[in-house]
This record gives sequence, structure tokens and C-alpha cells, in this order.
Amino acid sequence: MRLLLVEDELKHMRFIRRGLEEEQFAIDVAVNGEEAMDLIEAAPYDLIILDIMLPKCDGFEVLKGLRARKHPIPVLILTAKTSIEDKVKGFELGSDDYLTKPFAFAELVARIRNLLRRNGPSQSLTLKVGDLTLDPLTRTVRRGQQLIALTNKEFSILEYLMRHPNRVLTRTMIVEHVWDYAFSIESNVIDVYMTMLRKKVDPEKKLIQTVRGAGYLVQVV
Repeated sequence: MRLLLVEDELKHMRFIRRGLEEEQFAIDVAVNGEEAMDLIEAAPYDLIILDIMLPKCDGFEVLKGLRARKHPIPVLILTAKTSIEDKVKGFELGSDDYLTKPFAFAELVARIRNLLRRNGPSQSLTLKVGDLTLDPLTRTVRRGQQLIALTNKEFSILEYLMRHPNRVLTRTMIVEHVWDYAFSIESNVIDVYMTMLRKKVDPEKKLIQTVRGAGYLVQVV
């Protein structure tokens, strides 16, 4: 899942970003409201974590502009503003959740996962293509009865492919959902990861297919 964190306090931003990367999310960061709106227009996000007190354009204005453009992206407000009036305003403008600082990081992760499940029911279900299964909650992969050990990036790529069976996913699409905004699309790292992934997942009967000049897909057979 690819998230956008909008936070101008560097200490908080670095703590949240590091923690969410350890939870295997791809994280982009904006430090003011204008930068956040530019990133939202430029890249697909699964969820936005939004502070209210931001320079140039505050979080309420970002949220208002987001909903005015009919963006369905779930938004979790994360702020030091604790008044009922601010919470009500956030929900009225279209936020999906509201968490105040200071906060427990485990609660933040739980709220994020809850919003992702709410906006995509399959997030909580075991994925299955042929005899290949992937459990997002336990982060386990099996081919038949054999347990397959994957790196974090290999797991994320496979999960993305399995959520879109029989659909060709371009290298750019894979980068956008598995890596952050700063990743270089010119790199051949996608092909390297796909080669390693197929060696582990497809030793005999092939499920992961290369579509020349287009990208990759997991093919239901």
C-alpha cells in the first residue's frame, strides 16, 4: 500500500515514516499543504495521513480541496488539535478518521489498516491464484503446501500482482504501489526483483507471466 504523510514537524515526520516503512508501507511525504495537493494530483495513494496545522495551506483546506475534486482516497487526520469543534469540522469536510497527538504508534497502524480494509474488503482476505496463496495478515506465502520465504519487497510485489489477476501491471504501476515517489523508474530493479520472485514462486508451473513491452501479470490457469 502506498501512503502520503502530510506533516511539517520533522521529528514527528521521521518517526512516523520510519515506523510505517517497517510495517511495509511505501511512504511519500509532504511538508506543507501545497506540496500535498501536488503529490495527490501526481500519484495514486491508498490513504493520506494529514496534519491540520501546516504552512501555506492548512490540512482543512487540503481536505476541502481533495473532496471538492471528488477524490475517494481515505484520509486520517493526525493532529495536536483536540477540540470537539476541530474534530467535527474534520469529519464534516470528509475525513475518515481523526487521531490526536500524542498517540500510540500501534493505534495509528491499526486505524490505517482498518481504513484500508473498509475501503477495500479484500485487504483482509487470503489471496489465492491457482495453488498459490498469500495471507496479508500473517504475511505468509504458500505454493500448495510449501511455505515460501520472501523479502518484504518481493512480498509486496506479489501481493499487488495477486490483487489484480489476469491484469497486466506495468513497471511504472508496480513502482508507484511498492516504492516511494523518489524511486527511479529508469532502474532495472523491477526486472531483477521479478526474476528473484519467480525463482521462488514458479519453480515448475508458471503463474507469473511477462508481457513483452508491457509488464507483468499473475495468470489464473
